[in-house]
Amino acid sequence: MASRAGVSEAAVSYALNGRPGVSEDTRQRVLAAARELGWAPNIAARSLGTARANAVGIVLVRPPRTMIIDSYLTQMLSGVEAGLNRNGIGLLLHLVDRVDDTVDVYRRWWAGRHVDGVIVSDVRQDDPRIDALIDIGLPAAIIGGPRFDAVSAVDVDTAGTAQAIIDYLRAIGHRSLARVAGVRELFHTGQRDAACLEAIERAGLGRDRYQVVYTDYSAAAGMQAMIALMSGNEPPSAVIFDNDVMAAAALKVAHDMGVAVPGDVAIVAWDDSDLCQITVPTLTAIQQRPAEQAELTVGALLRQMDTGEVTHTTVPPGTLTVRQSTVRVRGRS
Repeated sequence: MASRAGVSEAAVSYALNGRPGVSEDTRQRVLAAARELGWAPNIAARSLGTARANAVGIVLVRPPRTMIIDSYLTQMLSGVEAGLNRNGIGLLLHLVDRVDDTVDVYRRWWAGRHVDGVIVSDVRQDDPRIDALIDIGLPAAIIGGPRFDAVSAVDVDTAGTAQAIIDYLRAIGHRSLARVAGVRELFHTGQRDAACLEAIERAGLGRDRYQVVYTDYSAAAGMQAMIALMSGNEPPSAVIFDNDVMAAAALKVAHDMGVAVPGDVAIVAWDDSDLCQITVPTLTAIQQRPAEQAELTVGALLRQMDTGEVTHTTVPPGTLTVRQSTVRVRGRS
């Protein structure tokens, strides 16, 4: 294979095992030669030689039924799979009911060398998993979350995203805003809380014209929040939903209540998806690129596994895609 690709045997080893030390051009030549020769890795032999499992784990704290409608999760997992597949590494996925159960899974995996590292998502405030991972010595990378000296992380520019949403809504005439947020104890919910308040202040809007309702991200919770907001004495002129499912569910509530979207209230979804493009009206939303963020997280984890290097990266803010659920407001305060 080395002669076929025109490289050294060492370069072949680096390229096939996803190790640093070769250029991307060399890696692609080696992989192309491997495909032409019909080569496939012997995972069992590789594991014996390297004392590695050639697997990465993810433990999700959520019921299985929610995975069907969670577009952010499916995009994130597709990015993880893409990053791992390029390096010939498998994914071990496990679901638990409580965040504390996750630590037990980590300990079992590491004791049995079932995984070489883990990816952590949905980080909580004071999350017990981070200290446990550091204590166990299990390499880890976080998709969206705080920075720790011993754990890699790939976060997103939440402040920039919030500013884009608030500035847009203010520019088209909205002065009374509400946000239907996700789970309050999640770290990224707190990030969005702080980012929105800062954006509102920079936009010259008073905090008294902004309100937040916390939910569990479900369609039912989004509908309940929308009913409460639009039934109040001073309903907002625009509502930001922390995911696409709640925003779509809110459209049904608005229809049932006789509230016009976007005539009476504008709706923005923080997470974009195909769902946002098939609703009536279509939903203005933020394209977050979770698959790209997940692939970067896989790369950070693999570097940490190979070299011990811990990296922290922040990806650019999401892109606001304007659709039918928002419109310029005239004569409204």
